[in-house]
Amino acid sequence: MRDVLQSTLKEGVQALGLTLSEAQLTQLLDYLALIQKWNKVYNLTAVRDPAEMLTHHLLDSLAVIRPLRQQLQGRAPADGAGFKLLDVGAGAGLPGVVIAICCPDIAVTCVDTVAKKAAFVQQVAVGLKLPNLRGLHARVETLTDGYDVVCSRAFASLVDFTNWSRSALAPAGFWLAMKGKQPADELAQLPADVAVFHVEQLAVPGLGAERCIIWMRPQA
Repeated sequence: MRDVLQSTLKEGVQALGLTLSEAQLTQLLDYLALIQKWNKVYNLTAVRDPAEMLTHHLLDSLAVIRPLRQQLQGRAPADGAGFKLLDVGAGAGLPGVVIAICCPDIAVTCVDTVAKKAAFVQQVAVGLKLPNLRGLHARVETLTDGYDVVCSRAFASLVDFTNWSRSALAPAGFWLAMKGKQPADELAQLPADVAVFHVEQLAVPGLGAERCIIWMRPQA
C-alpha cells in the first residue's frame, strides 16, 4: 500500500511543480501513517481511507507551498530572524505540518482549542524530527506573537478568522485562508480594515473539486 501511496504522492508533487527531497517525501508518508494510527483514538479526521487522505489532506495542503513561497519572496521576517507561520484550528496539522516538512526555514505553530489535537502535532514534531514545528493548545484570540503568516484551512468564515487571529499577526503580516469554492458572501462581509490582495485558484491533483486561497492583510 505504501508503494502505491508513494507513487501517487510523487506524481502529485511533480504536478504541483514542487521539488522535494526523498527525506521530505518519506516524512509526508510517515505523517500520513501517524494520522491513520492516532485517528483510531483521537478522531482527527473523518477521512479514513489512506488514498483519499493522501489526496484530500496531503496534496490539498501541498498545493499551498508554491504560492506561499512566492508571497514570502522579497519580504523580511517580522523579527529579522526567520519567518513564523501560525496555522489556526489546525486539527491534525493541515496544512501546518505539511508546510513545516516542505519549508524547514519557516517556524510553524499549529494552534487548536482541542488539547489532544495540539498534542498530536507535538507528537508529529518529535516523531518526524521537525524542530521547526510545534503544537499549541490555546485560543487564537489570546496569541500576540507577531506571526508573518496566519493561515487556516476550512476553519471559519473569513470575518471570524481575521477577527479572532488579528492580534497574532505581525504588522506587515498577511492571512492565507484555504477555501473550496470562492466564498463571495464571506468576501462581501469582510470589514473595511481587511484588504483582499489576491484570490488564487488552486488545482489539486486527483481532487475534482474547486480550491482557492484568499490572501488578505490588514489596512489602516
